[in-house]
Amino acid sequence: MTEEQLRASVVGELRPLAGPIVIADYDPEWPLRFRREEEKIRAALGDAAVQIEHAGSTSVPGLAAKPIIDIVLVVADSTDEDAYVPALEAAGYALRIREPEWFEHRMFRERNTNVNLHVFSHGCEEIDRMLVFRDWLRANQSDRELYEQTKRELALKKWKYGQNYADAKTAVVAEIMARAGSPPAEQ
Repeated sequence: MTEEQLRASVVGELRPLAGPIVIADYDPEWPLRFRREEEKIRAALGDAAVQIEHAGSTSVPGLAAKPIIDIVLVVADSTDEDAYVPALEAAGYALRIREPEWFEHRMFRERNTNVNLHVFSHGCEEIDRMLVFRDWLRANQSDRELYEQTKRELALKKWKYGQNYADAKTAVVAEIMARAGSPPAEQ
């Protein structure tokens, strides 16, 4: 994403990285942190939370990752922000990204912990892609190692924004997704 594209999707101020990307060895605490967040989200949203999944690298046992818990939250309609944003904000999450052009994705940051909460509408194809990628890495050691090696190499570079680091992983994600039998998402 260009800086202009980032500015268009970020809610509030666009913040450059304060330091280098940190990749930590797998921590068995990560699934427990997810469970605590899942309980908090369910308490805030009740039945409006159609599905809650631990996604991203911290959801893959044995995979080194940035120590940020990525959560996929499925709601009936992510564009109906009145149905979930106030409750999530009251629970300590801050809306940081609104991407109407990319699956109507919304992303929240938890104010006190390292959590990215990704919100999609029920039936969105990106949900399946994220879960296929997670499940493939859980089951496939060689691709898990490839992905970890790529992330570690990219983390050594200087990035202005975290999204630049994420975008740099696109080619390896597409390669792995092809083996997993699912096409990569269009950005």
